[in-house]
Amino acid sequence: MIDALISYNIDHPGRNLNLRVGVNVGPVVAGVVGKKRFLYDIWGDAVNLASRMESSGLPGKVHCTKAIVDLVESDFEFESRGEVEIKSVGKME
Repeated sequence: MIDALISYNIDHPGRNLNLRVGVNVGPVVAGVVGKKRFLYDIWGDAVNLASRMESSGLPGKVHCTKAIVDLVESDFEFESRGEVEIKSVGKME
């Protein structure tokens, strides 16, 4: 996603779109919301933490929790930002 956005910005001078991504893993609850317009959504602490990772992140980066790093570290390279203050959670690495 980040690479596609970089390519888009190169192909469209004068536009500078940015993207932040937060990723986490864990249990969630899923369901359909609405009576007239149905929406599928997910809820839970795992979703909230992924959202916090995104909102506290740097533009142009994918921000992962330690749980994600532990799960897929043999498949991807990760760069630590050190400890970061996460709203409603506290300091996380």
